[in-house]
Amino acid sequence: MTRVASIQGPPLNGYIVTSDDAHQSDSLDPRDMRREFITGFYGSAGEAVITSDKAVFWTDGRYYIQADHQLDCNWILMKRGRAEVPSITEWLMHEFRSQSSVRIGADPTLVSAIDWETWEDELANSSIRLVPVRNNLVDLIWQVDRPNYNPHPAYPLPDKYSGKAWQDKVQLIRIDMVLYKADALVLTALDEIAWLFNIRGYDLPNTPVLRAYAVVTHESIHLYTPRHKILRSVDEHLKMDLCSHANCVKWHNYTSIWYDLRTMSQAWNLVWLPIRCAYSPGASMEIFNSIPLEKRLPKPSPVLSLRAQKNEIEAEGMRRSHLRDAVAMCDFLAYMEEQYTLNSNGWDEMQVARLANEFRYEQDKNKGISFPTIAGYGPHAAIPHYEPNNLTNIKIGQASTLVVDSGGQYLDGTTDVTRTLHFGTPTEEQKKAYTRVLIGAIQLSSLIFPSSLKSNQLDIVARAPLWNVGYDYLHGTGHGIGHFLSVHESPIGVSYGQPVSSDKVCGPVELRPGFFLSNEPGYYKEGDFGVRLENILETMEAGKSKTEIFLKFRDVTLVPYEPKLIDYDMLNPSHI
Repeated sequence: MTRVASIQGPPLNGYIVTSDDAHQSDSLDPRDMRREFITGFYGSAGEAVITSDKAVFWTDGRYYIQADHQLDCNWILMKRGRAEVPSITEWLMHEFRSQSSVRIGADPTLVSAIDWETWEDELANSSIRLVPVRNNLVDLIWQVDRPNYNPHPAYPLPDKYSGKAWQDKVQLIRIDMVLYKADALVLTALDEIAWLFNIRGYDLPNTPVLRAYAVVTHESIHLYTPRHKILRSVDEHLKMDLCSHANCVKWHNYTSIWYDLRTMSQAWNLVWLPIRCAYSPGASMEIFNSIPLEKRLPKPSPVLSLRAQKNEIEAEGMRRSHLRDAVAMCDFLAYMEEQYTLNSNGWDEMQVARLANEFRYEQDKNKGISFPTIAGYGPHAAIPHYEPNNLTNIKIGQASTLVVDSGGQYLDGTTDVTRTLHFGTPTEEQKKAYTRVLIGAIQLSSLIFPSSLKSNQLDIVARAPLWNVGYDYLHGTGHGIGHFLSVHESPIGVSYGQPVSSDKVCGPVELRPGFFLSNEPGYYKEGDFGVRLENILETMEAGKSKTEIFLKFRDVTLVPYEPKLIDYDMLNPSHI
């Protein structure tokens, strides 16, 4: 922070390390885990601020316990969401309140433009300036044992799985660009690029994507990615040879994007730059900085709304992949139940996660898991995003519940399913909690509703049985899910807390046939037990009135529930 050669300018008073890579991805390649390297904390969310004499770390309620375990005593832990806990900018203004000129550095490629601009606005009336530091300071010290990016190349996803040629998708994007008078669209999110070009890869741990940037104009298409990632099959698929017309893809070196954007934008009047939308943070500040301010069109990516509505081939693939996934889960649950009775003191959480994964790997068309498997027993079942590790791993007993949340990646779809199990005799309290969650899930999946209803309004139906006893859960009831892509897919969110935005794509959305989303109510009694049940739903047309189209859901998840946890007296005939 003080070495001029490192920061190419005056010394810094502080430095921010985010949990992002250059594409603002949901999960990271091990080489990009800079925040993990500097803090020792391995949860998925959090920001660190390092000054000359302090190291401070912010994370949310999913990770309070894990952060307490993994951060050493040099760190101050800020539990975001609790009263009296300051935000990053509030803490900086308090820490440097008596200094006149303060420089706080950050890598602009690892911060979304919207976050950077928010920080700048909040610091505007203080003595603190946010400074873009092009040399990443963590990279400068992370010289030993830093993993390399994996060398595995990308591969084409055949049309028999994607249901639509990539050229047709590009055509739809260009129609949107005409609508907003944009000369170019810059895509930085890896799952959007994979969807658009019908290619998949190995560049994130559980999401099958290629590390790349893409630029689409009306006359050309540009793909920026390391050359060794592009095999002959992808060359042919994207028509890369001697590309000189509007419907072939020109390859460029991955790092050339920074030079090219500054050069090419001189010929453009308006450049579409993606901004935050649901689970998609949008492009980085560095991408925004590469385009002159007056030429920027900050809008959610057009890929999001096109991708959310699965075509008939994708929808059929989702149904088939969920059927195979259910076979794997039923096999796993039956095996576990049988083995548990033979050796009840031998099972622990990590073993449950490992076995759930292994049963999936055996399925036809499987390409791995879609996120790290959550397996929490007893008090850990009450932590919604708990992942077992060597420090926290406990045995599965007979007094409490076990929550298993897992999913698979298949060539024809992505799955995500949660079931709650019990290996002893459940208490009345546990049965009542489970049954309320089950009723909420049934009420949502059996709802028939007008298509003008917004996604956040659906939430009430699933929560009602819990609200009736004064209880709520602190996560959303549902999220969109990709087709052999991200397990959390924008823009669909089912949560009454979702902010209403003026943008039709990113506010709560109106559902359409072909939308796939999760249905996952829960009940968490801190320190004791937890219940979550999750199915994936397909949105379908239910019928029409004179003025309105009505929609309904079909459950594509086909995994049974735990009969001993159901209090049948609480169910009415339609629930049963």
